[in-house]
Amino acid sequence: MHVHDAYVAGEGILHAAVLGLVSMANQRGTGDLAKGELMRFFAEAVWYPTALLPSQGVLWNAVDDHSARATLKDGDLTLTMLFRFDKDGLIDIVRAEARGPDGGRHNGAVPWQCRFWNYAIRDGMRVPLAGEVAWLLPEGAKTYFRGRITKISYEFAQ
Repeated sequence: MHVHDAYVAGEGILHAAVLGLVSMANQRGTGDLAKGELMRFFAEAVWYPTALLPSQGVLWNAVDDHSARATLKDGDLTLTMLFRFDKDGLIDIVRAEARGPDGGRHNGAVPWQCRFWNYAIRDGMRVPLAGEVAWLLPEGAKTYFRGRITKISYEFAQ
């Protein structure tokens, strides 16, 4: 599968194709699609952690010793997600109480989370090298993505 997920200027983009040739999904738009793509971007920011800094517009509010709510605003969209930290202070779970629809039999918004582990230093930044994404359904977690980073590099502004 080749999947292109993006959030650009208030618009969500999702294109999935088998071997990059046979289109399985091709959506663009605002509203729920844009919100879902911004949510995905926000959770995946653990792979480019400078995007989570307050200087980038992220507002952090502590919940307890191991979690905080982070809020990101872009145009008319405002997202707040729960970030949970492990014993070393690294992000291990990013959760949204409602994201939807899940593309399956649940048409409404359901809880959604990303889990991250196997942190390592790459180009001077500590980032997770493995992760998974799941819908948190009443009958249990429905993982729909698992992946690992095999190569990652960063370019820093001078």
